[in-house]
Amino acid sequence: MTNTIDSSLYLNQKPRTVTGSSTLGKDDFLKILMVQLQNQDPLKPMEDKEFISQMANFSTLEQMTNMTSLLEKHLNSNPYDSLIKYSELIGKQVEWTSASSESTDKGMVKSVSQNGKEFILELEDGRTISSSLITKVSQVSDKEN
Repeated sequence: MTNTIDSSLYLNQKPRTVTGSSTLGKDDFLKILMVQLQNQDPLKPMEDKEFISQMANFSTLEQMTNMTSLLEKHLNSNPYDSLIKYSELIGKQVEWTSASSESTDKGMVKSVSQNGKEFILELEDGRTISSSLITKVSQVSDKEN
């Protein structure tokens, strides 16, 4: 007698298709919780501790989602150096190397402006230079004034 498996008992090996996101979000978590509450045994309802724990997990998930979206928004809204960062140079002496003459020059910063991605420093003598050319920043002492 030979032992064989009836081929009609084999599982179907159809390819599995996946749609949607592979991660669960706060809406998915809330849906699962609602289905769990709707289908619980009325004679043995969910323990208070379990429910509170799940709600705490939901609250944590929601706060993490909110923090992530705020962080992404902040990073995307300010991809370049801030104008405020360069405003700290006002009243300070800067040195830079001129690209054309390769000589070092210096001057006192009067104002800062932004032109697209570039920050322009206006000096007290009326010259303007790009912030990318700066090689040194120093505090001006009273003796130099």
